[in-house]
Amino acid sequence: MSDSALVLFSGGQDSSTCLAWALDRFDHVETVGFDYGQRHAVELDCREPVRKAVARIGGWRGTLGPDHLIDLGGALAEIGGTAMTRDIEIEMTENGLPNTFVPGRNLLFLTYAAAIAYRRGLRHIVGGMCETDFSGYPDCRDDTVKAMQLALNLGMDRRFVLHTPLMWIDKSETWAMAEKLGGAALIQVIVDLSHTCYRGDHTTRHEWGYGCNTCPACELRANGYRKWRKSA
Repeated sequence: MSDSALVLFSGGQDSSTCLAWALDRFDHVETVGFDYGQRHAVELDCREPVRKAVARIGGWRGTLGPDHLIDLGGALAEIGGTAMTRDIEIEMTENGLPNTFVPGRNLLFLTYAAAIAYRRGLRHIVGGMCETDFSGYPDCRDDTVKAMQLALNLGMDRRFVLHTPLMWIDKSETWAMAEKLGGAALIQVIVDLSHTCYRGDHTTRHEWGYGCNTCPACELRANGYRKWRKSA
């Protein structure tokens, strides 16, 4: 289906915005999530409530299709040993990257997504990778995504198109994009239902949503929200 898309959907702010972006542009949209032993596994519980709430907003060009949840069996946790998969303090490492970086994670996610897209006959794959607020993760870079598109198309003999609508915007602009796409209703869904906090705190609610308010993901989200509100 040339006008159908698969969204990498974690249940967080960025992927929720990408889901709305895809529904606004494609006739049929499916989602895929990954259980990789992440410390913030509560995000997996947020996925279906967010999906349903976004689909109810209305006015989208497309319809929301099936969800796919891939259990990676803790393989990334065994290989990586990072603060995303272990209960250790979040800090910078000697190579200049935060220890929340899980080596190969996005490369693996895109490979699995392409395999599902191949089987489902979906051409477009949408991810929330971003070079502006990406904490230095090399697998979020535009060059990485472009290289993956080439490799996946060669390896599967398809013409997938990888879309990264957040690639060149910061978190305040992501809030603005969500408002433009779905108005106050989508903003409310993101605040009330999505989860981004690396520490998995989904008990403390702030004006920008749930989280510990101290990890890098919460700081980016909170600062972006305040900047967006100030400029609105």
